[in-house]
Amino acid sequence: MNMENDKVLPKRKDFRLKGYDYGKTGAYFLTICTQNRKNILSTIVGEGSPLLRLSPYGEIVDEWIQKIPEKYPQASVDCYVIMPNQIHILLSIVKDDGRGDPSPTADTIIGWLKYQATKKINQLRGSVGDKLFQRSFFDHIVRNRDDYYEICKYIFDNPQRWYYDKLYSEE
Repeated sequence: MNMENDKVLPKRKDFRLKGYDYGKTGAYFLTICTQNRKNILSTIVGEGSPLLRLSPYGEIVDEWIQKIPEKYPQASVDCYVIMPNQIHILLSIVKDDGRGDPSPTADTIIGWLKYQATKKINQLRGSVGDKLFQRSFFDHIVRNRDDYYEICKYIFDNPQRWYYDKLYSEE
């Protein structure tokens, strides 16, 4: 046994709620971060009521977010914002849409989004295999109507709070 090749890597923290069916009818607040939290998706300009300007990469991400309901008819993107180094999405899934198709999970949908956007951006960059997003994503299962509306407000107001965000970076 070669000990040098058998190094034990630290176990990644699992953010998913154990035993929860993420394909279950409900709403999910999801945050996806760029690889190394690089500010490549948008810029925020101005003060008071700042404007969010998508980069060419952010425009590609926006295009694929809008295609989620087309790819997954059981899902809807209720609101979202593409920040410089993260994306916030409020996603709803309907378990049984009457079509008999299996419902996608939040993991499936976000995996598809990240794959499609990364593939298109890497084509634009002329690169192959570059990672655009961190491996996982943060999720919050929306508990009730008040929680839903608070999350919508958070997403809508996020560009105004960018400079105070814990993921804020000038890089």
